[in-house]
Amino acid sequence: MVNIFKKSNRHLIQALGAVAFNGNLRGFLEGKIYTGPTKGICVPVLNCYSCPGALGACPIGSLQAVLGSGEKLGFYVIGLLVLFGITLGRFFCGFLCPFGFIQDLLYKIKVRKLKVPSKIHKALKLLKYLILFVVVMALPFIVAAGKGYADPYFCKYICPAGIIEGALPLLFKNEILRSAIGALFNWKVLLTLLFIISSIFIYRPFCKYICPLGALYGLFNPISFYKLEVDEDKCIKCNKCTRACKMHIEPYKDPNSRECIRCLDCKEVCPTGAIENRIVFGKEKSKLGNMEK
Repeated sequence: MVNIFKKSNRHLIQALGAVAFNGNLRGFLEGKIYTGPTKGICVPVLNCYSCPGALGACPIGSLQAVLGSGEKLGFYVIGLLVLFGITLGRFFCGFLCPFGFIQDLLYKIKVRKLKVPSKIHKALKLLKYLILFVVVMALPFIVAAGKGYADPYFCKYICPAGIIEGALPLLFKNEILRSAIGALFNWKVLLTLLFIISSIFIYRPFCKYICPLGALYGLFNPISFYKLEVDEDKCIKCNKCTRACKMHIEPYKDPNSRECIRCLDCKEVCPTGAIENRIVFGKEKSKLGNMEK
């Protein structure tokens, strides 16, 4: 038996996911956004709609679009997000999100790392939930109720994915767009530079403190079909899993924390094999990714 979903394969799976979600290579060459039939389908990860290679729609951008349309509720988008969350939770963050992959690569740059003090971390990690419920959901809905439409405020003013995945590749190929650069673009570039710099010194700051999609999936972590389980008979409470966790979790106490991105660092360092990643359907249990040789 072999488990393909393990720490040693994570970056390979992330890279393959990035290629799969952004497979329109022609878009990068031509500097054009793909508008084919798959663009109406939400992918399960944060991946900018404006990326020339994007084959699907970002769920956060789509959610804002339907809430800000003033015409309809996003039952299709909300239903998909609930489906993604209830099945795998933040597994998408750890193994498939291209933006998470970018942060992982930035953090590999060999410099002295910074640890956010515990009190500050506990306060900052709530910010992503505020962004989810206020900026992504409430604000577009309220503004659209009065004006008939609303901007996608998170995508427009906050999300650095729009610059890295969308604006920069498009600007490189499109002179007309370069001539239209203004204050909003400069603001987003500043935020993106802060994101890049902070990601070198702090592990996944966007995922920890900003990402509304991670916040939403995190709400499902305790009840999703995909879980981490700790065998209390095997656990010796050595705290190796806690020291290995870059998301500031104590896995042996709370293996299905809302902050867990399922990176499996904790499982990798456990000396007794007490931590397992499993798909759980009621009383049914099976290791995720196990395949016959």
